[in-house]
Amino acid sequence: MDEKQQREIASKGGQAAHQKGTAHEFDSEEARRAGQKGGEAVSRDREHMAEIGRKGGESRQSAARANAAAAEAGNAARGGAGAAAGVAKDDGREGGKDET
Repeated sequence: MDEKQQREIASKGGQAAHQKGTAHEFDSEEARRAGQKGGEAVSRDREHMAEIGRKGGESRQSAARANAAAAEAGNAARGGAGAAAGVAKDDGREGGKDET
């Protein structure tokens, strides 16, 4: 029996069980426990977790660089160097300490 035929038979069985009302359905608590169990199993592999963290850090870093480049291009397109040239933007607010 090939895989396609086996899937069709299993699908019919699943549909019949749902119609009959005997199919198992996950509730949110059972799904939570299953996810927690899987998370615990994955997190035991420190090398795998380190790889996941490394990929996330690289992704975040490249996104930050892309955003910075886009902001720089936006400043240049508006004709002003702005913060890139060290020019502070005056927004009308006063800051710093009181000299009293």
